[in-house]
Amino acid sequence: MSGTAVVVMGVSGCGKSTVGKACAEALGWDFVDGDDFHSDASIAKMRAGEPLTDSDRAEWLHRLSELLADAHAEHRQLFLPCSALRRAYREQLRSAHPGLRFVFLSLTQDDSLARVSQRHGHFFAPALVASQFATLEAPANEDGVLTVDAMLPVETLVDQVSTWLNRA
Repeated sequence: MSGTAVVVMGVSGCGKSTVGKACAEALGWDFVDGDDFHSDASIAKMRAGEPLTDSDRAEWLHRLSELLADAHAEHRQLFLPCSALRRAYREQLRSAHPGLRFVFLSLTQDDSLARVSQRHGHFFAPALVASQFATLEAPANEDGVLTVDAMLPVETLVDQVSTWLNRA
């Protein structure tokens, strides 16, 4: 699995950062949070409850693509939480890192809203949950994607992801 990278994807509140960090710790891989690469302007928009547009996401996805390309060149194993809501976003990330894999944390809009509403200190406003589901193009029939139930315990998700990666 040398040089493998996994994007942990899904709508806000699905547990991307929590699951990504837990998987990275369990496997001894690097962890970089995709949220850390949002521009100040995008964070301000999300705090204000304004959905991001494709244009807003372009710079962010470019930064993440560069990160993935560097990880690939350095043969680093990496977990990267990133919503990757549209297929075009996932294709852009794949083009930066051949063999890139995705773990899709699937949950309902009600569960997402409940989780986001309980978070304190995060820039993502609960009012944006509906826009994320409107934007989401679930990765059905895409190669290199594991879809899991985001409502399962983190330990179970780590086991599922580890087993999946070890089979490849």
